[in-house]
Amino acid sequence: MSTTGERFERAVAIMAQLRAPGGCPWDREQTFDTIKPYTLEETYEVLEAIDNRDWDELAGELGDLLLQVLFYAEMAQEQGSFSIDDVLDRLSTKLVDRHPHVFGDAKADTSAEVKRNWEALKAEERLRAAERKRRAEGEMGQTSDLEPRTVRSVVEVSAPQIPDNQNSILAGISSAMPAMLEAHKLSSRAAQTGFDWPDVEGLFEKLAEETAELRQQLQEFPAPGPRPPGRGVASSGRPAISDDLQARLEEEVGDLFFVLVNIARHLSLDPESALRKTNRKFRRRFQWMEERLRASGSAPEQVSMEELESLWQQAKQEEKRS
Repeated sequence: MSTTGERFERAVAIMAQLRAPGGCPWDREQTFDTIKPYTLEETYEVLEAIDNRDWDELAGELGDLLLQVLFYAEMAQEQGSFSIDDVLDRLSTKLVDRHPHVFGDAKADTSAEVKRNWEALKAEERLRAAERKRRAEGEMGQTSDLEPRTVRSVVEVSAPQIPDNQNSILAGISSAMPAMLEAHKLSSRAAQTGFDWPDVEGLFEKLAEETAELRQQLQEFPAPGPRPPGRGVASSGRPAISDDLQARLEEEVGDLFFVLVNIARHLSLDPESALRKTNRKFRRRFQWMEERLRASGSAPEQVSMEELESLWQQAKQEEKRS
């Protein structure tokens, strides 16, 4: 029986062989950039398996996600940047350093205390990383475009003079992640400084405020007002609006989404997961409607909106009964 370590080493060796001369032509052609879409795809497939409670599928999807890690590490080793050993060493060090209540003398009896310690340690790490970058740039004779300033970190340490973007508590939150997840992380991080709504009621007031602002902008929308694309060619028959109004409407809708994300955060809900579940619910109900229409020799685009609405209500009732 192979050990876990032996199994891992075998996977690393297989990846190396695929990338080696005489290996797989497709694997050898890949770069960091070409693999990125697969990483995102595999991540979502992991989430879907968890939502479906399909544990057998989850084991396979986690293997696919691990493959992405092995792929990046092998490519990095080929160019002399780092190896899978470096990845594992940094992971182990991070886990130990961020759990001083387990591997050290710190005390944390509740998950809330653990989270506070974790965030404080991450903030210290960001400061150290920014200082290392500043020193490296100084050694190379480089200067920053930004004026450095000193701010107080959330862990009550004196921050070195470093560029604002590195000194920010928001540093390290990737703008490449899904926008809803980014909004959740940005607002959660900002809340650590006290910049937050005191309760969920304040958020509902903000939601009403943002809704009113959107409705105010819509007063400039050409008559007869916003309408969904009609059946047929998308956007056909829709009134043209100015680029300025389009930008303002986009901003107001974005503000609405941001408030909704914060409502989810105050309720300790994952907004991405909540929306995925609603998406699946919509898919399930709409496909039920399609099946009923198909059985009668029809299709959604061939019946009235009133009939579609009636079928939609039937689909909801069917779910309640099942």
